[in-house]
Amino acid sequence: MILLIGLGNPGKKYQNTRHNVGHMFVDFFTNQSSSNEGYRLFKTNCFMNESGKFVKKITGHYSLDTNPLLIVHDDLDIPFGKFHIQKGVGPKLHNGLKSIEENLKRNDFWRLRIGVDNRRPENRVGGQSYVLHRFQDDEISRLQEEIFPKITSQLNLFLKSEFLPHI
Repeated sequence: MILLIGLGNPGKKYQNTRHNVGHMFVDFFTNQSSSNEGYRLFKTNCFMNESGKFVKKITGHYSLDTNPLLIVHDDLDIPFGKFHIQKGVGPKLHNGLKSIEENLKRNDFWRLRIGVDNRRPENRVGGQSYVLHRFQDDEISRLQEEIFPKITSQLNLFLKSEFLPHI
């Protein structure tokens, strides 16, 4: 059983912000998937900086040796529209991932890194502020119509791949 957890902040205030792309993708994936055979979907219900406590509680019910963990999160090191599925590799700075690594005392889990950086060089906003900005309407359209379907296709292949133990 693969544990797929989307990171984000709770409440309407943070809805459709770049930091919540993990929640947004889990919602999309839930609506697109015909079955959830082989995986369990979760969305954090706490602030990003406290994600580790949530993930530790969820993973406490499963063995991470036989139930791989896949964290879905925003990534400012990747341009908007791109994504990576990688194990043990993440952005330079991400408080949600830092919290997870500290609580689990490991970093060897899978990550679905969704690029959210769409800043213009002439109007560059700091990362901590930028991830709390809402996506523009055209970006939300691209996420829903182009990017999330592409990620879903790749994720479905990945979930069936030899990289993960199948129990």
